[in-house]
Amino acid sequence: MIDLHGQAGLPYVNRNVYTGSYQGMRYRLRKAVKEEDEKFLEAVVYPEPYGFEATAEEEKTFWEFPFTQEGFEEAIAWLNEEYERQKERWEQASRV
Repeated sequence: MIDLHGQAGLPYVNRNVYTGSYQGMRYRLRKAVKEEDEKFLEAVVYPEPYGFEATAEEEKTFWEFPFTQEGFEEAIAWLNEEYERQKERWEQASRV
């Protein structure tokens, strides 16, 4: 289970891109801005072994959350849901 409490938080993501991996699934959290300076939290999952830039776009799943503490908590829950939903894919990626 992915638990980012104590490792990263919204203040960190406000200034940096946070990346990690969990059993074949890589993930990335970052602050993004829409038109009119509306901030949101972008979460992305994609398979190992490559980093974000080297992974084909069609291999990535993106989701947006409010840039709030609640949105951060929702993003962590989504990462865990995506892991469970695509568990076979991640397990296969970890064997590469």
